[in-house]
Amino acid sequence: MGDVFKALADPTRRTILDELAERDGQTLFEICVRLTSRHQLGLTRQAVSQHLAVLEEAGLVITRKQGRYKFHHLDTTPLAAIFERWPVTRKGQEP
Repeated sequence: MGDVFKALADPTRRTILDELAERDGQTLFEICVRLTSRHQLGLTRQAVSQHLAVLEEAGLVITRKQGRYKFHHLDTTPLAAIFERWPVTRKGQEP
C-alpha cells in the first residue's frame, strides 16, 4: 500500500491518472500530447515513461501490448483497497 501513496504523492502522476480516467487505454505518445496540450506540462517521453513505471509498480496502471504499441489502463483496485480499509464517515455518523 505504501507504493500507492508514493505514486499518488506526485502531482504529475495524479494528472496522468486523471487523463487515464478520462480516456483509458492511451499510448505513451498520446499521454505526452495530452499532458502538453491540456496541462502545459513540457515533460519528455522518458520522464512520462518513468512516472508510468511508478504508477504501474503501485498497481494503478496496467499495460497491454498490441503489435508495436503499448496501451496504458487505469486500475482503481488499489484505491478501493484503501477505501475499504478506512471507510469514510461523515461528522455525527457512526462508522
